[in-house]
Formats: sequence, structure tokens, C-alpha cells
Amino acid sequence: MKKLTLGLSALALGASLLAAPAIAQDKGLIGIAMPTKSSARWISDGESMVEQFEAAGYETDLQYAEDDIPNQLAQIENMITKGVDVLVIAAIDGTTLSNALENAHFADIQTIAYDRLIRDSEYVDYYATFDNFQVGVQQATSLVEGLEERFPDAESWNVELFGGSPDDNNAYFFYDGAMSVLDPLIEEGKVNVVSGQMGMDTVGTLRWDGAVAQARMDNLLSAHYTDAQVHGVLSPYDGLSIGILSSLKGVGYGSGDLPMPIVTGQDAELQSIKSIIAGEQYSTIFKDTRELARVTVGMVEALLEGGEPEINDTETYDNGVKVVPSYLLKPVPVDASNYEEIVIDSGYHSADDL
Repeated sequence: MKKLTLGLSALALGASLLAAPAIAQDKGLIGIAMPTKSSARWISDGESMVEQFEAAGYETDLQYAEDDIPNQLAQIENMITKGVDVLVIAAIDGTTLSNALENAHFADIQTIAYDRLIRDSEYVDYYATFDNFQVGVQQATSLVEGLEERFPDAESWNVELFGGSPDDNNAYFFYDGAMSVLDPLIEEGKVNVVSGQMGMDTVGTLRWDGAVAQARMDNLLSAHYTDAQVHGVLSPYDGLSIGILSSLKGVGYGSGDLPMPIVTGQDAELQSIKSIIAGEQYSTIFKDTRELARVTVGMVEALLEGGEPEINDTETYDNGVKVVPSYLLKPVPVDASNYEEIVIDSGYHSADDL
């Protein structure tokens, strides 16, 4: 009997030792609040973070709010109640989370703003994003390169401007970056905004809605282009670009002797890569969400282990209350000449998907 007891004790001890690494890997619970599943980009962000957080030993609570602000607030409050260790938030409206973040702070929960800056709160601890001003620079640079390539003999290029959602802080960086390239060309008369519609208060597209962008392009065409030709459209996001292209194709662009205007984009979404291959959308900006997830996981690890997260910018992102320490990743322009190397060879999209 003693031998049996000792044997069972040894087995139990062995089992507990085997289980120890699994227990050690339970490092904490991370709340991840994403804006919507209507964009493939946000689905990819969520999946990348869950995969990398869980590989690092964390549990995750991933929630999508489907662009409903009260829904996102409720999801975040629920995460706080659950006792998450860190919040990672891609805000729908970066100005509506102050109370929730204050509640998180007093529950000893730190907050990382993910890709979109959260404004008007002192309780945003860190910000992980891309160099959003540079995204705009790259979009406008690509637009001008496309105009030079497709319409080399035009005395001036007729261009229309689209902005992102006015409640997303990034939209202003995209627009300002683009206009740093376009404003000098507008002043010298090389770029002509035929409608005269400029400025984020005029060209912004609420919730980054492609249908809204398509309807606005329809209106621009009927009001300003009955006797003129569109040469280019600055679009800050692939979801808008597809709507804009639908509008343009609807009145004959891309067929006969009416070449498709140069249309930019962002996020390298699958539909837009297909459109680039088909010769419709001219370019997009690739932001590797896997790298953004990696940076975010690193920030969380540092926070929970008592260290300092890696940052590379302490000046750019003032949220109205404080300058939020940030890590900025580099965006990459993509067009027909390099999409295979950038988005296929990297495994972001597969050749079969295309």
C-alpha cells in the first residue's frame, strides 16, 4: 500500500510539473476593441493580435463594435468589469472614450491606442500606429506619378479630393500629408480641383463608408464634369476607392477613349489588389498589420513586466491633453509594379486569393 501511495504521489508530482509551463504561460487577459468587421483590414488586425498574444501566453477578449459607438463603449466597460490587464483599442470615434479610460485607469488597467489615436484623455498610455502623415505623402506622390504616366500631355490635371472619417484622427494626418505634396501643384496651376472642394470639413467621408464616397463621386461627376475629364482622385482608403471607381466606371471611364483616372488607396485590401491588377485602381498603401500586432504585443509585455515599451516618437501625437508616446511603423506604396513582392511574397495575401 505504501508503494502504491508513493507511486500515486510521484505520478501527481510529475503531472503537476508537466502542467507548470502551461500555468506559467497564463500571463493575463488582454481586451482588444476593434471598430468593425466590414473592413477586411480590421479582421486581419484582430486575427493577428489574437494569434500573437496567445502565442506569447496571454488570453484575449476580442470584440468588434460594427462602427456603433455606444456598442464599443459597452464592450470596453465590460472588459474593465472582467478585469482585463491591458486594453488595446482601435476607436470608432477617438473623442468618446474619456470616461471609459478614466474607469480603466482607476482599475489599474493601462490603455494602448491601436492605429487610431484616442483623443481628450490623459489615460492613453501608449500609441501603436504607422507614420500616418507619410501615408498621405505617399498617396499624393503616387497620384502625381500616375498622372505623369497616364496623362503626360495635359497642361493641368483635373483632380478631386476625398478624406477619411472626420472622427478618426488619422484622417487629418493622411489629408495633411497628401496636401503637403499637392498644395504647391495646385498653386502653380498644374493640379486643378475642378469642384473647388477642399479641406477635411468638406471632403471627409464619415465612417470611411464606400457607399458615401460613391454617392459623392456621382454628384461631382454630374455637377462638374459634363464637359471636363477627371484625371485623378485622391482616395485615402481602399474601401472608398472601390466606391469611387464604381462611380467612374458607371459613366464610361476605363472604356473606349476615356482612360481610367488615377485613383489611390490604402490598406492593400484584397479587392483593391485585384483592381490594381485589372488596371483600375492605380495604387494603395500597404500597412502590415502583423507588424503592428507585434509592436503592440511588445508594448503589453513591457507594461506587464514592469518595463518601458519601445517607442520612437514623443512629439507627433498630441491628443488634446497630452503627447502620447508612440511607435510609428513605415508604410509602403504598392502598385502594379511591386504588389507581388510586397503583398504576395510576404504572405499577406496568397496568389490563390488573387
